[in-house]
Amino acid sequence: MPSCSPDCCLYQAVEIIKVFSEDGVGKVVEVPANMTARDVCQFLVYKNHCLDDNCWSLVEHHSLLGLERCLEDHELVVPVQACMSPESKFLFRKNYAKYEFFRNPLNFFPEQMVAWCQETNGSIPQSQLLQNFLNSSSCPEIQGFLYMKETGRKSWKKLYMFLRRSGLYYSTKGMSKEPRHLQLLLDLEESNVFTVTTGRKMHNAPTDYQFCIKVSRMTPSKGRTEQKELKMLCAEDEQSRTCWMTAFRLLKFGILLYQNYKSPHQRKTAISNFTTPVRSVSENSLVAMDFSGRTGRVIDNPVEAQSAAMEEGHTWRKRSQRMNVLGSPSPLHPSPLSSVIHRTQLWFHGRIMREESHRMITQQGQVDGLFLLRDSQSNPKAFVLTLCHHQKIKHFQILPFEEDGQVFFSLDDGSTKFTDLIHLVEFYQLNRGILPCKLKHPCTMVAL
Repeated sequence: MPSCSPDCCLYQAVEIIKVFSEDGVGKVVEVPANMTARDVCQFLVYKNHCLDDNCWSLVEHHSLLGLERCLEDHELVVPVQACMSPESKFLFRKNYAKYEFFRNPLNFFPEQMVAWCQETNGSIPQSQLLQNFLNSSSCPEIQGFLYMKETGRKSWKKLYMFLRRSGLYYSTKGMSKEPRHLQLLLDLEESNVFTVTTGRKMHNAPTDYQFCIKVSRMTPSKGRTEQKELKMLCAEDEQSRTCWMTAFRLLKFGILLYQNYKSPHQRKTAISNFTTPVRSVSENSLVAMDFSGRTGRVIDNPVEAQSAAMEEGHTWRKRSQRMNVLGSPSPLHPSPLSSVIHRTQLWFHGRIMREESHRMITQQGQVDGLFLLRDSQSNPKAFVLTLCHHQKIKHFQILPFEEDGQVFFSLDDGSTKFTDLIHLVEFYQLNRGILPCKLKHPCTMVAL
């Protein structure tokens, strides 16, 4: 039998995948057997000149089932594709919430849902809470009521469930956690957790907060036989759903998730001398400052900080009156570009509907400060800022104001005005103003 040459073996190890952007355009990528989801994202980031901020994800999307999940960065892409049905596909998308629980773990795990928290009366440092999930020798447990869709029926049953390293259990007797009352529902090692992209009407769900756990198999699926592998679940609210889904990932992958989170930061530190630094607008790193004296000082008084923010807005307005968007003086002839320059920005999405803006924010993570701008549906001359705060999506109208023959834009009824939307966004990235939080993460769509 003739031996296989190295070139032949290398060729045989390569698979072809197709990755789609949000606009439906696809790109064919050759994927070696050992290529991870992060490797694919890195390739697409460099090919499309995107900002490499560790927030890009490869999404496994099942259109017929109405399910999708972000692949973990360390997951091999080829085995995942082998389990996907023909109508399923990969999407390339931002996910700002991918590792947010490492930054603010207490926001993701309510005390009443974590058994370990209850035993210590909720007095847990953030680092200790995470260590409990990451340490394979510890036994954390998430508990609470979930609705489960009964197999082959449209009805849902409310059960008290427990999520452990060994699997997901439900109690056959109320809230009892005695071993004789616990029934194993599924094993984490053989399963993945998905969000449900269809509305509650499709599954007759009791609430809007659905998620699904799907058993993964290494043999390709055919048609709708995948339905037998699905466990449709429903939580009472968004915080509970987020807690269950985040705990599922942590208990299944453990320390691998932390390594995924830390490795890009370590890589960036190692090559920081060879790259241009990107300015961060993290809310934790920006403070109000007063530079009116010889030396600068931090403004601790929130009333004084608000006053300084307003004054800075007026200063920006006066400066923009003297300079057009190209940087050349034009006091008498404001540039017409100021009325359309925002359309070049990744955070501007034009004439999309309110429901579409909700969908985009939800898909990209629902973290504090995630935002986009769009045309107003009710006022053709106005715009709308869509912003996420505390997992709630809020809308703020940006109105035009005319003064001395020039048009300005304002979020606060004219108290703080800007000559264009770019100035407005930059200001609220640094100053909260009337908003519940600063603008931190632009909701973007990339065309492949």
